Amino acid sequence: MAAFLFATENIVFVSAIMLMLLIGAVQAIGVSGDFDLDLHAEADLLGWLGFGRLPLLMLLAIFLALFGMIGLVGQHLALDVTGALLSPFIAAPAAAVAAIPATALAARWLGPLLPRDESSAVPLDALVGSFARIVTGRAQSGFPARARVEDPYGQAHYVMVEPDNAGQTLEEGETILLVRREDHVFRAISHGDHYLPRL
Repeated sequence: MAAFLFATENIVFVSAIMLMLLIGAVQAIGVSGDFDLDLHAEADLLGWLGFGRLPLLMLLAIFLALFGMIGLVGQHLALDVTGALLSPFIAAPAAAVAAIPATALAARWLGPLLPRDESSAVPLDALVGSFARIVTGRAQSGFPARARVEDPYGQAHYVMVEPDNAGQTLEEGETILLVRREDHVFRAISHGDHYLPRL
């Protein structure tokens, strides 16, 4: 099996699957931060491919996974039928062509099942003045925490926040008000509800 996977003709497909796993790992540990893409998918082709249904990185990961799997299955069939693997200059374009509609179908199927975490319609500066909730960590000066905020269209964004006032701490679960943005970090003040007794 290892000889098949690491054959020269299959390296491109194995590499695609490894890249897909790397993207998944990066997303899982949150290295991507508040990645947001200003992509206006007005063309019918982009909509058919799944833009607007899923975040761009998820679409890329799905395409890479399908490309890798279709390529490996095709090479296995070629080996069974002809006794030899196809040249990557033939197998890779064929797998890519097959993976494009498969990715579109996967986006149509997965889109309604997943929450919309990214928006292409609202710039980050438009989030200033919005209420957010800290979902991961405790925010202190120099030590931002991750917060969830919804834009006017109801789509969620995950941003990094620090308290606007020196010496203040914003706790996990606390509702905050985003008052300004500095690069990729929002400055926020407490809404005060975190300290109210819960019924």
